[in-house]
Amino acid sequence: MTSAPDVVTFRVEQTLYGVAVERVQEILDLRPVSPMPNAPAYLLGITDLRGDNIPVVDLRLLLGLPRAEDTAQTRILVTHIAHRAGSAVVGLRTDRVIEVTRLDDDVLRPLAEAELLRWKDTTIAGIGRRNGEVVSIIDLDNLFNDVALADGPLPAADPAANAA
Repeated sequence: MTSAPDVVTFRVEQTLYGVAVERVQEILDLRPVSPMPNAPAYLLGITDLRGDNIPVVDLRLLLGLPRAEDTAQTRILVTHIAHRAGSAVVGLRTDRVIEVTRLDDDVLRPLAEAELLRWKDTTIAGIGRRNGEVVSIIDLDNLFNDVALADGPLPAADPAANAA
């Protein structure tokens, strides 16, 4: 059990998630996103943020959920992530942002039972509660561990493609 940071809570599908407030730069209303050619499915494209281009990622797809249509509550969380080359600003498309808050009892618990169940998803930093409802706190850095960032290794060449 650890003391929980202030969090920004949001929904993706019916699940309540949170990220540490110090990792959130701002919350944006839905805005135009320019698609990028040959981008992976989770990368919606880039958007302009006061003259800076930031990538916008569909959090649903990163979490293994199906796509959904935008609604009046759809928001983009502008977040800071750390990776091997330093840090990056990335927008996360969420279904709905709820609030900036503290967790009930100011406690973040590890999901110790997950290992017993042979589930080792490191994208969840811990579990808290807000108004009695479970909040899964996302570890942004680990969420992007499996995502090919610019400084990561290039994908292995497909030998079948070279045979043609």
